[in-house]
Amino acid sequence: MAAHEEVGTPVPLGTIAREWGRIGVIGFGGPPAHISLLRRLCVDQRAWIPASEFEDAIAACNLLPGPASTQLAIWCGRRLRGTSGALIAGACFICPGLVLILALSTLFLAAHPPVFVLGLAAGAGAAVPAVAVHAAWGLAPASWKRIQGDPPARSGRRRWIGYAAVGGAAAALVGPYLVLVLVACGLVEIAVRTRPVLASVIPMALSTTAAGGLGALAWEALKVGALSYGGGFVIIPLMQHDAVQTYHWMTNARFLDAVALGQITPGPVVLTVGVIGYAASGYGGALLAVLVAFSPSFLFILFGAPYFDRLRGNARVQAFLTGAGPAVIGAIAGSAIPLGLALAHGWQYALLAGAAAWLLPARRGVVSTLLLSAGIGAVCALAGLAVG
Repeated sequence: MAAHEEVGTPVPLGTIAREWGRIGVIGFGGPPAHISLLRRLCVDQRAWIPASEFEDAIAACNLLPGPASTQLAIWCGRRLRGTSGALIAGACFICPGLVLILALSTLFLAAHPPVFVLGLAAGAGAAVPAVAVHAAWGLAPASWKRIQGDPPARSGRRRWIGYAAVGGAAAALVGPYLVLVLVACGLVEIAVRTRPVLASVIPMALSTTAAGGLGALAWEALKVGALSYGGGFVIIPLMQHDAVQTYHWMTNARFLDAVALGQITPGPVVLTVGVIGYAASGYGGALLAVLVAFSPSFLFILFGAPYFDRLRGNARVQAFLTGAGPAVIGAIAGSAIPLGLALAHGWQYALLAGAAAWLLPARRGVVSTLLLSAGIGAVCALAGLAVG
């Protein structure tokens, strides 16, 4: 096929399946890598989508809750071939990472894994709190710039710091009620910008039954897919408390493993919910969690794409995101506290310090950090250090 095709030429569904599947296989590095690969394919190499339209789609997807790069992949498929293109693009983008993460879950979450596998998990898990801080650090500049652009700048800076502090404290202290805190920060910012305060808010069922089961698992996945702001890493503060303490689907150590697996596999980071679903109810639970977590992204794009311009121009939407955004960043950073407390061995804390130095001052990548930490953990396990 030619390197460039005429804009508007129907793209075969088989081509969409092949190209989006390829991105799903090689898409290591999270949303920035995914967006770069989609831009290279759709704008630079094939000229399927004008550059300005692609950039507008990125901005609109960033306004939606849930995984923005997944939503962009679905949007590109819809732009090229309508609903069928959206469904095929999204599925082919998600499935390679899902298959790999389920295979790794089978190995890492086995009842009696080999000692070196326990070491791999303990090493990668030790680096996860540093990865959380790194993720928050990477999200902060754009959020800070958003609120800086709104006069008065000094008041905006104070509010940003306040929202981030509240989000961080909530992630460390209130567990499953974090969503309420994020929504409250968004509503406060709306109140600041658009007085009088809105008299009513659509009520949401923000609690689950203590009985657990597949219903609770579906709700936990829905929170990630429909009520999270700031990308896939929000899964940590949104799910840790319920997965570990409320429903006992996994231990703290295994939750660290789940986060690490979501980072080192290609495709969306939100696939971490598949590991939690597997721990809760095997392969059926994993598939249910993934289906529920990604369904809102498909629905947002299939039914909301025609209204993207209106969404971007809505002052209340912008205000909500300006308030919720720093709260999410604080929550991601704050999640490093319970994650760090979950570490069980002294050598893991030393490894955490090394991972933090590798990620932040040295500015190395997340995937290399986790793989290197996993390797060190395996060596420690084979040397006889405690890893259980």
